[in-house]
Amino acid sequence: MSRLAKLLRVPTPADRGPGRPWRPGTPPPAPVVEDTPGADIRIGYARCSTLGQELDSQLDALTAHGIPRDKIFSEKISTRVRVRPQFEEALKTAREIKAHAPHCRVILTVHELKRLGRDAAELTALADHLTAHGLILEMLAGPLPGIYDPTGPGKLLFAFFAAMAETERESIRESTLEGLDTASRKGKHGGWPPVVTDDMLHTVLRRRANGESVEQIQPDLIIPTGKRKGQSPSVASVYRALAENAKREAYPEALEQAHDDFAVLQASEVPGPRPSHRDQVSL
Repeated sequence: MSRLAKLLRVPTPADRGPGRPWRPGTPPPAPVVEDTPGADIRIGYARCSTLGQELDSQLDALTAHGIPRDKIFSEKISTRVRVRPQFEEALKTAREIKAHAPHCRVILTVHELKRLGRDAAELTALADHLTAHGLILEMLAGPLPGIYDPTGPGKLLFAFFAAMAETERESIRESTLEGLDTASRKGKHGGWPPVVTDDMLHTVLRRRANGESVEQIQPDLIIPTGKRKGQSPSVASVYRALAENAKREAYPEALEQAHDDFAVLQASEVPGPRPSHRDQVSL
């Protein structure tokens, strides 16, 4: 049985089943009236950007929303990759279901808006594509939880938050690029050594998940290297590290893009004196 057939399968009557014969007089299922709204059919999509990230939290949220795992498409791929096979498969399946069951609401459900695209233009085009095919977009979390309304204020809000997400992603990319450039000019090509290391951050995240506050955790953290070796980072440093980690988790593609851009800039630099302003103009 194909995946589409499984998604559209008709429930078996209570008095029927494997090995149980049909009995005369058993009423057949009532026919579906085309103009009568049918049940909602949800297709889930989950995505993270890197192999190091996990999909379980998204999958659990989609499953808790009532979407079976066989109706959830998932992949680990960056939004910088224009062709995402599982996302395309989810859209194709949703369109096929709508074509076979036009009386049903076919809903594409994702955990958050940022799982769908990398910029406002791409997100807006996707929303328009879904609307044009009679499909519905649903988000479980983020700034726009619930069913996306393509009319009136709903469309304006969607465009606003899509633009905000793009701005935040670009801000992270630029700040990371500036940090790499500053550190490189001072001879620290790998970037500045963090006051709060990855091991310390892992400890903070684990203990916070168990209910402890940053103020309770901070005295137990010890800086391993540098001028402040053996001391504890400040509470403000811990909060900054948590904020940066949240950004990395939210927009890992921005960090990847910053490192790629920085590598290109370094490769393009030619040793020797820089051309003067006049030389640059004459070029």
